[in-house]
Amino acid sequence: MENTTHQFIFTGSGGQGLITAAIVLGEAAVMHEGLEAVQSQSYGAAARGGATRADVIISNEPIRIPKIIQTGVLICLTQEAYTRFGMLIRPGGLFITDKRFVKSVQKLDAIHIELDLYSKVVEEIGKTVVFNIAILGALLGIYPVVKKESIVKVLEHRFPQALHADNLKALELGLDVGNMYQS
Repeated sequence: MENTTHQFIFTGSGGQGLITAAIVLGEAAVMHEGLEAVQSQSYGAAARGGATRADVIISNEPIRIPKIIQTGVLICLTQEAYTRFGMLIRPGGLFITDKRFVKSVQKLDAIHIELDLYSKVVEEIGKTVVFNIAILGALLGIYPVVKKESIVKVLEHRFPQALHADNLKALELGLDVGNMYQS
């Protein structure tokens, strides 16, 4: 089997749930796909509103260097994150933003997908607390590194039962949006 390694950086603001989305992705890979994964995170000075970054490396072989210098997939959900971390995308990588939070101002050598997912979450689910799961669904629709079923299993044990139905709706909504961008 060929060594396949995938690198993801989730960036945004405290309170958006991106670190949780990264943890869910890593857990799904390890616990339900039999893959190796490393996840790390950093927070800004403020608990809410401060800059956040979560890195996930997923591989079918042992991960010898658990640090991302240039990533294959970068998700930016604030203008600050876009400005600060945009240069971490490798040439030809996948760069995902949401129109609600980021206005594209710089040209990057990457495939840039501007989602309109936040407004769909508000319109169709009515609870923005699940936006992070919708982003994770969109990522999997565009870049299916793990199976949807693996994510669902992690959601079942990581979140309170009261959020399960909304998390599933958000995951499906994100997958539907992400699938529109798959070649």
